[in-house]
Amino acid sequence: MEALESTPDVRARMSRQKRKDTRIEVALRRALHAAGLRYRVHRRPIKGVRREADIVFGPARVAVFVDGCFWHGCPEHATWPQRNAEFWRGKIEGNRARDRDTDARLAESGWLAVRVWEHESPQEAAVRVAEAVRERRDARASAAAVSRERAGD
Repeated sequence: MEALESTPDVRARMSRQKRKDTRIEVALRRALHAAGLRYRVHRRPIKGVRREADIVFGPARVAVFVDGCFWHGCPEHATWPQRNAEFWRGKIEGNRARDRDTDARLAESGWLAVRVWEHESPQEAAVRVAEAVRERRDARASAAAVSRERAGD
């Protein structure tokens, strides 16, 4: 890969970008915890696949990803840098393609991927995540009850 044109200010700003425990991620985790949900953070839902979810509900098989508007090309807030435009376009489009691939791999393994944009309200996102987790828990409980019922026949 060829070296990018950059300035000391840009390098310093980019080096300060958080990858984990961002403001929205922490606020979302607090809202989920307050709603009585328990989870793991920064885990790989599927063994052998190098994709880490921000929040993981193992038994319900729900993986939550908190996506930054810039890094993941938010349809509402994405900006396309003028400097090194070709590099950044490729980088962001690559992130989007990886996100789609991750969602597909999770679905193939019986997981649900929930994507939360950094601009979303943490409380609204928590409601959406909680609903998904509870629906999947209820579905598993129903399937287990049917299975037990059939075994008793």
